[in-house]
Amino acid sequence: MSVLDILHSGELYLPLDPAITVEQTKCMELLYDYNSSRPSETGKRMTLLQQMLAEIGEESYIEPPFHANWGGAHLHLGRNVWANFNLTLVDDTHIYIGDYTMIGPNVVIATAGHPVLPQLRKEGYQYNQPVRIGRNCWLGAGAIILPGVTIGDNTVIGAGSVVTRDMPSNVVATGNPCRVLRPINERDQLYYFRHQRIPTELLRE
Repeated sequence: MSVLDILHSGELYLPLDPAITVEQTKCMELLYDYNSSRPSETGKRMTLLQQMLAEIGEESYIEPPFHANWGGAHLHLGRNVWANFNLTLVDDTHIYIGDYTMIGPNVVIATAGHPVLPQLRKEGYQYNQPVRIGRNCWLGAGAIILPGVTIGDNTVIGAGSVVTRDMPSNVVATGNPCRVLRPINERDQLYYFRHQRIPTELLRE
């Protein structure tokens, strides 16, 4: 197994291996260019995202500034994914985000962890676990998604939540640690915020 392959194996490794840092630096150079682009340079931004990310579907976009220690090289975006300011990825292994998912400002998605055992941490060991976020999810502002987590389709993660374990589909979940608050229900088909009703013309199958 090569040094770069071990990033995706779940095994312990030393992230400052020269073979890793050389490749990581190349990714960070592209990220620097992306964050230095002007708001009017939409074509340049899309070209850079296509170079930077593992996959990006149609109509997907990340609002700068974007922070990622592999420059998004292990990020897989579906179609119509939109991420607001200050998305931060610890993308040492793969992050999968499904179609139509929305990501609020200051969200953190981390795939990397370190052993609890002090002597291993002192030596700098790390391991990585992938994160999977389903279709049509909404991650509220400041949410933190930890390594190895899977979030099901249509699920809403409340602002400021810390997601330490898998979340099912079709629920609203919030808190630290994040827990299921309730299922998405019939009331959600009538009201979009507190007592404000969804216009009838917007309701369709």
